[in-house]
Amino acid sequence: MARPALEVADIFHQHGPAWRDSQRGHLSLAQLKVMSAIEQCRSAALGGHVLRCEGCATDLVSYNSCRNRHCPKCQSTAAKRWLDARQADLLPVEYYHVVFTLPAPLADLAYQNKAELYALLFDVAAEVLQTIAADPKHLGARIGATLVLHTWGSALTHHPHVHGIVPGGGLAPDGQSWVACRPGFFLPVRVLSRLMRRRFLEEVLRLHQAGRLRFFGELAALADGACFNNWLAPMRQCEWVVYAKRPFAGPDAVLAYLSRYTHRVAISNSRLISMDEHGVSFRWKDYRAKGRTHHKTMALAPDEFMRRFLLHVLPSGLHRIRHYGLLANSHRKSSLPLARELLHVAPPTVQIGNGDSQSSPAACAPTFVCWHCGQAMIVLQTFVRGQTIRAPPMPP
Repeated sequence: MARPALEVADIFHQHGPAWRDSQRGHLSLAQLKVMSAIEQCRSAALGGHVLRCEGCATDLVSYNSCRNRHCPKCQSTAAKRWLDARQADLLPVEYYHVVFTLPAPLADLAYQNKAELYALLFDVAAEVLQTIAADPKHLGARIGATLVLHTWGSALTHHPHVHGIVPGGGLAPDGQSWVACRPGFFLPVRVLSRLMRRRFLEEVLRLHQAGRLRFFGELAALADGACFNNWLAPMRQCEWVVYAKRPFAGPDAVLAYLSRYTHRVAISNSRLISMDEHGVSFRWKDYRAKGRTHHKTMALAPDEFMRRFLLHVLPSGLHRIRHYGLLANSHRKSSLPLARELLHVAPPTVQIGNGDSQSSPAACAPTFVCWHCGQAMIVLQTFVRGQTIRAPPMPP
């Protein structure tokens, strides 16, 4: 796999040191750690291995990855491991894609209170889905959902929203049957939107009253309770963006979608075009354009590009993928076998975790694969951080 012509790491290498100096005191420790990790990823600074292909005898020096969840180069392997574990959870039913988005004023507040409001966005979205689905007027069933947090728009602006992947049905309240939704229709988005608006604003107000929100800069006046109530008033009247897409074309399409979305970062290296006197140029999608989505090119000054990229650094310990209802970790082992029994389907044959390694293809796959011939590569030498790398030994 060829290295992209331009990477986020190249931008950080060239412009990061001067920008860090100019922003001293304004960058958080988490943001500085992300910059450092991306700069060192797959370089000698993190150590690595000397490898040899068993097929064509090609020697290769492979440097270690930083494994930071914000690094564009470290997500494909993590996504593959996660998808292998999720494959056994899929049911032979329609799956739906539901998106919950915060209004712009609340998005600004969420940036200053990431841990509190991102977690609240997860929990309220899951509660809304389960509440409406449990209503006999709509579905009348207990459902499950996988929610994924994204905090960016295509132009790297701060745009927090959660993507929900939801099976098209659920268990009846008595647990004796599977209740399927109407083909091609999951739940009414207007009802989801109204309940989402009411519940989120109730919980935000409760956080404010408990003194768990912080306010800086232009939002500093919102620390006063009366001012905060007045600020929330327009958001009780406006429409909140909740939409449901068409159902996926089978379980394989669900996995393909998840592989693109679960471990995505603010911008991938493949979207970068150039870095020159005009700034950093990259491809983006203008969703506001009428008709079909317009693919455009944007150029930002390196300082602005780095600022926008680091807007999306998540608080330490915040999980950006969460499972609820039937798919929650506490219920999955009992609810999924019951759902398969009621759907009259056999249990999955893929074994995950402590299963027999001979029956799991992932367990038999080599750790390192030759880019030239696809054969397994063996480790000849391991070197640690800061250790001088010797030339690969000559083949016998």
